Amino acid sequence: MSVSSNLDERAAVLREEFEQTGYTLVRGLFSAEEAARLRDHYMEARKRGPRSHDFSGLNSTDRDPLKRYPRMGQMHRWDDVSLQWLVDPRIDEVMTALLGRSPYAVQTMLYFKPPGSRGQALHQDNFYLKADPGTCVAAWMALDRVDEANGCLEVVPGSHRWPILCTEKADTTVSFTDVTVPMPSAESAVPVEMEPGDVLFFHGAVVHGSKPNVTTDRFRRALIGHYIQGEAERVAQYYHPALRMDGTELPLEVAEGGGACGEWTDTPDGPVAVLTGTQTINRKHE
Repeated sequence: MSVSSNLDERAAVLREEFEQTGYTLVRGLFSAEEAARLRDHYMEARKRGPRSHDFSGLNSTDRDPLKRYPRMGQMHRWDDVSLQWLVDPRIDEVMTALLGRSPYAVQTMLYFKPPGSRGQALHQDNFYLKADPGTCVAAWMALDRVDEANGCLEVVPGSHRWPILCTEKADTTVSFTDVTVPMPSAESAVPVEMEPGDVLFFHGAVVHGSKPNVTTDRFRRALIGHYIQGEAERVAQYYHPALRMDGTELPLEVAEGGGACGEWTDTPDGPVAVLTGTQTINRKHE
């Protein structure tokens, strides 16, 4: 599928939306047929058993759906299909339109999210990646139709202007991760419904997450790539080696843990996130 002419026409619109809200949705960047092939590929890979960088143990008889279908991580290190998707020219083209230059690729993830699965508490990706200078950017591709029922991604418009927020304990009955970020308004996050092949690009400070999959028969499979801006000089250890978008490795420094984080302060104009706290958690992205 050629998208060059379409992107040439839409580049300014995409960039403006990304700058205003912190994210932009490119519908049909990949075809429905490509999404179906990728979906089948990862289902088959999951059946073959545990893989390096799985996010939890694989237990086909566990009552927790996320133990029966644990997330995969860093698949591009052992799977050429994943590597080719990570550095696909269409993703590079959109990223370059958004950021002004080609990014570096540092992570792949596959979320299966089967029926009955918990969601993921609100968080910011660069809390984990620690890309500096600049930030990380996600390319979140739907492999199924995703909506509120099966736990679509939810994002907070404009949160890319916030600092990385100090975290607090999450409710693990509804989230598979145990930390979240406090929000001044519970209604801030908006759902993003997508079709297979659509890709949502979002800034590393954008607050996002998802609610549980409450369906009885629908997966919400998503393939995610994480990238860092081309001027970045360091990233957290887990994401090494970084790749140029031609697939070659490049040396970067290792970002250290800790640092300032934002806490909400009341002002006459409403709550404002101010760098008053200190974060100490430095883990791989979840």
